[in-house]
Amino acid sequence: MKRLSGWDSLLLCSETPNVHQHTLKIAVIDTSGFEGEPTFEAFLETFRKRLPALDPLRYELIDVPLHLHRPVWLEGVDIDFGYHVRKVSVPDPRGRAGLDALIGQIAGTPLDRRRPLWELYYAEGLAEHRVAVIGKVHHALADGVASANLMARAMEWPGAGTDEPSSENLSDSLSTTALLAFAGRDHLRQVAALPAVVKDVAVGAYRLQRRARTRRRQPELAERFKPPPTFLNRKLSAGRAFATAALPLDEVKETSGRLEATINDLVLAVAAGGLRTLFIEFDGGADHALIASVPASTDTSPDRISGNELSTMLVSLPVQIADPLERVRLIRTAAQMAKEDNELLGPATVGKGLRYVPPAAARATFRWTSRREAPNQLFNLIVSNVPGPRERGRIAGAVVTEIYSVGPLAAGSAMNVTVWSYVDQLNISVLCDDLAFDDVHTVTDAFVAAFAELRRAAGLRDTTTDMTSALPHVSVHRTRSGASPDR
Repeated sequence: MKRLSGWDSLLLCSETPNVHQHTLKIAVIDTSGFEGEPTFEAFLETFRKRLPALDPLRYELIDVPLHLHRPVWLEGVDIDFGYHVRKVSVPDPRGRAGLDALIGQIAGTPLDRRRPLWELYYAEGLAEHRVAVIGKVHHALADGVASANLMARAMEWPGAGTDEPSSENLSDSLSTTALLAFAGRDHLRQVAALPAVVKDVAVGAYRLQRRARTRRRQPELAERFKPPPTFLNRKLSAGRAFATAALPLDEVKETSGRLEATINDLVLAVAAGGLRTLFIEFDGGADHALIASVPASTDTSPDRISGNELSTMLVSLPVQIADPLERVRLIRTAAQMAKEDNELLGPATVGKGLRYVPPAAARATFRWTSRREAPNQLFNLIVSNVPGPRERGRIAGAVVTEIYSVGPLAAGSAMNVTVWSYVDQLNISVLCDDLAFDDVHTVTDAFVAAFAELRRAAGLRDTTTDMTSALPHVSVHRTRSGASPDR
């Protein structure tokens, strides 16, 4: 039996019919090196062998009797492979566009809480001997770092051993008595820890307030907790649309070095530049700085494969600034301020406090916010950047050529941008609700163009997205769907 953290519980409570809380991991695989015939059955057998190393996939959510405690994970349950692992086909026009459309369909349906909270899709039909494996995992089960570590365990890596992992079933049932006893012990632990948590929250809040009084005003940056209204900030639909693009990582590093910015700063600058273009075209102007929620992990251990150890930073994106170099300067300032605030509050403080939020109250609050025709009150969109593997992974000898990842949308915020680096690529994933754009590649086009603009401003040569290691880039004419923005 395994307890849920405060973040785990919040992510369960925040799920509603139109706000799903699963994450997606996508691996594009060149099957030409596969050991044997590259069929779904062969892949399934390979996955069965790797499953003992993937313990969280055998967790099942169990309710405590009378709801006297938040749910717990029952470990070591049996897996119905016929349900959890599925073969699908990439629709026309195949390639990147078809795969992205398929992923959008998969993203738009919730996971069944009566089963372990994951699904795996084996997608055939890509060109050049490629298939895609699409993992769909509930965010309550694993955050970005844990999911990345879990994905790494499912692959083979240069220099790693080839021994198959092994594990045993931990249990297949729990008695009411055991669940109630667990709940009682955990409540006692939480009561004992409460004074220290209250102290941490109070001290962190005081530090933030004191720093806010002394910090120099930045009129070009958004005020904290005051995101401006945009056409992306409204009640979400239940459907999802997805798009990807890949940038050459060496060019990203070259650009960040020339601009004296971190990769994280550059990712935020690319998002700001792309969003400026989108808002001018679809919202009639880009007049106010946006606020991005930027998740950060408080535990980056390579051995952690489950749970959420998170903090969230709110970073201003100055989309109203036309000069790309000035946007970079302001983003450096905004990111530094957000990091400082995170440290002053304490990166783990919010997670500790969430342990004491009553699940019933949280569920009622999120149901209300998800039904409102209103923007998110904290941020406009989510932007995250995760450093991925520097070597190519393999599955049964087949090389993984690309990896993409994306997290869920939040109520009142119809866009999530997740960036993963993988070997020679910086891979961009964009998830929106399906009413935001006629084609979400509109967004990835804008981001690629924003990166090219940054390189020109830095005095560097033009970028190229035609990498032999990645699927060809998709470019579309920018149009937005007919739904009018809520202002």
